[in-house]
Parts: sequence; structure tokens; C-alpha cells
Amino acid sequence: MHCEIKEKSRVGTINPIFTCQPAGAQFASIGIKDCTGLVHGGQGCVMFVRLLFSQHFKESFEIASSSLHEDGAVFGACHRVEEGVDVLLMRYPHIKVIPIITTCSTEIIGDDIDGVVKKLNSGLLKEKFPDREVHLIPVHTPSFVNSMIGGYDIAVRDFVKYFATKGEPNGKLNVLTGWVNPGDVKAIKHLLKEMEIDATVLFEIESFDSPLMPDGSAISHGSTTIDDLRSTANAVGTIALNRYEGTKAAEWLKQEFDLPTVIGPTPIGIRNTDIFLKNLKQLTGKPIPEPLVKERGRAIDALTDLTHMFLAEKKVAIYGAPDLVIGLAEFCIDLEMKPVLLLLGDDNPFYKDDPRLQAMKEHVDWDMEVVTNADFWELEDRIKNKGLKLDLILGHSKGRFVSIDYNVPMLRVGFPTYDRAGMYRYPVVGYEGATWLAEQMANTLFTDMEHKKNREWILNMW
Repeated sequence: MHCEIKEKSRVGTINPIFTCQPAGAQFASIGIKDCTGLVHGGQGCVMFVRLLFSQHFKESFEIASSSLHEDGAVFGACHRVEEGVDVLLMRYPHIKVIPIITTCSTEIIGDDIDGVVKKLNSGLLKEKFPDREVHLIPVHTPSFVNSMIGGYDIAVRDFVKYFATKGEPNGKLNVLTGWVNPGDVKAIKHLLKEMEIDATVLFEIESFDSPLMPDGSAISHGSTTIDDLRSTANAVGTIALNRYEGTKAAEWLKQEFDLPTVIGPTPIGIRNTDIFLKNLKQLTGKPIPEPLVKERGRAIDALTDLTHMFLAEKKVAIYGAPDLVIGLAEFCIDLEMKPVLLLLGDDNPFYKDDPRLQAMKEHVDWDMEVVTNADFWELEDRIKNKGLKLDLILGHSKGRFVSIDYNVPMLRVGFPTYDRAGMYRYPVVGYEGATWLAEQMANTLFTDMEHKKNREWILNMW
């Protein structure tokens, strides 16, 4: 009985869990107000990412493409970036920030994006748009390494590094949310408000749950402003909710401006939310108020109603973004469940040293696998060929066919989720998120009991 952390043994990938680095950079960019990312690559590098965002949030997003073609791949395509910036600024007078996001093709052919930015700053912007505030930010995200998680982390660092400007202390706390849903941002802001903490929340995506207004405006955009990004250098400290989604920016702020910094843990479940609040208290000196103590108590009461009777001993497989997967696994363990398979879908070599996974290695008393650089075949192979028995799968919609084909109940968690309605509105973080997760896991199991006509007597024993 042990927990084993290992890399996928196969060289190829069969049905990947993640998409590529540029997608992560694009997600970070849509969290900034008056910002439209320009992706330097083929049209599909934008089209399919926008499709994922739109499927998940059921909203429209503005992302531009340099629309690289065969001639550009042979002769270079820097001129496409110049043309793209010109068109964006002419067509959209509100745009102030244009991150130029590279892709596998443009990194391989060696287009000098940093040089193009210097050329545009000294040429086009001064000559044609002298009265416009425009910020061109090169973001290097080659698709052939890492994943959308790494791309997000790189982009967040590059945005903060570009804008952060030392000035007078602002008394605010920097909160780097990572790749989360609008419901998660709302839950985090609720905790901050209850503790009376003034915070700069980066990158602000609560508004992705967009209203349809009488004037017909239905374009989603982030709420993080240029001033917010500039002021990050003057905060009382920085807290990054996720180790792999925002840490680069947090560590840069610490190194450059000597800001107190806390990395994680992701506030999923009671235990990690408690730690998050203690970290907030430590960074700001603010006490944890009685309403949050009561909120915690209500969450524990809800979990107590479910854990021993319905959730204990259930075997779970979890896949998706690393901080989400590890946070969900810790929560499941606290609920007496047994995560038996964790799938982390990229080649980050530091996963094996993650202290949360090391703690699982030391303490779990059942067979548990953590597979890095994993794909969905790792999940299917264990069910189909290796006899893995599961009670529940936790993960995003792209793994639904494993659930369907092998008749294992599945709760959709993470990005992208497009075959269930409104999931982005519900948090998985905080005490509210702990309650929602536990109840949804229980409801998923209850529905499976009805579907299979299995152990329904448990539901009638009251």
C-alpha cells in the first residue's frame, strides 16, 4: 500500500488532458480590461481556443490572430504582427494593451517578436497613434513544451513584470487567483470582504459571467486595469492561490520589490481554506471574523451529513490542472474518500517534488498513482485492462467518454466544462465551495445508484 509518483511511460499522447501554452496566455489576457491578445500563429491557434472559452463560459471573447500561412512559415512573418497591431488599433479605439503571444510555428521559425515590439514602439505608434496609450507586450509561449498551465503562469508574470511600478504603499494585498471560474473569484472576494481586506485581485474574471444588457452589449472582458497591474509593486504582500498558476509573478514581485509572499495552498476544502484565512491574517494583521467561523461551521455540518454514510471509502480518479487535482485529492482524503489515480497532464518536472504530493506519499495507506505528463489513455487503460475499480471520476468535460464507455459516474470540475450548464458559476474554493463539491459528489453517486438500481436502500434508510 503506497502512493507512487511517476511519469507516463509511453512517448506518444492519446487524447491529451490539456491544450497548449498559448491558450493559457490567452486566458490571462482576457482578464485585463482594454486588452486584446494578438496570437502570432495560425488561425487555428485562436479559433480553437476561443471555441473552448466560449463553450465553457457561454460567452464571446475577442482574441486576434496574425493568421500565419505557408509563406510566413518559410520566409518569416513579422510583418503580420505589424499589420495585426495596426488593424487592432484602428478598429478598436479602446484597446490599450496588446500582448503578442507566440506559438510553436513562430518560435520554431525564429520570428523576433521582441524586435518587432521595439520597431512598432519607435515607428507605428509614434507616427500613426501618437496620442494613444498602447502597451505591446511580447509573451513567449511555444506550444511544444509545457501546457496551457505553464502558458498562463508565464503570461501573468510578463504582464506584472511589464507594468509593476514602485510608488507609495497602497495598503492592498495582491491576490493571484490562477485559472479559476467566476464563481471562485466571487467566493474569494467574499472571504476578503468579510476580513475587511482591500485587495487587488489578478486576473479579474468575475465579469465573465456577463449580463445581457438592453443596449445589446454582451462582450465579456476582464476587470483588472492597467493601474491595478502598476500598483502590484506597492502592495503589503502577495498571495498566490496556486503553485503552478501565478507563482512566477509572485516570486518576481518578491525578488524585485521585497514583498512578503505566500504560495498556496489552493483553498479547496475546509483544511486548505483554513490555511488560506490564516495566511491572510498573517499578511494583513486582520482577524478572522465571527461570520466566517459560522460559515465554516455550516460547511462542516453539511460535510458531516454526507461523509461517513455516503462518501467514505469511495475510490476516485481525478484529472486536470495540477493545483485543482491536488486540492481535490486533499479534500477527498479529508472526506475519508480514496483518490487512487491522479493525472497531471503536462511535462512539468517539479510535480514530483510538490510537498502536497510528498505528504500523500508519506500518509496514504492504499495504492495510489500520480501520473505526470498523462493523457486520457492512462485512465482508460487502467479501467479497461488493469482492473481499476472506480466509484467516481472528477475532471473536465473532455474525459466524459471514459465515464460513458465504462459506466463510471463523473462530476464535472475544471476547464473546459461544456456538457453541463452553468458550472462556472459555482465555486470549488472556500467553505462555500467545499459544501458545493461534497454535495455534488454525493448527488452524482445518488444518481448513479438510481441509474444502476444499486444500493438504493441506502437512500431510504432514514
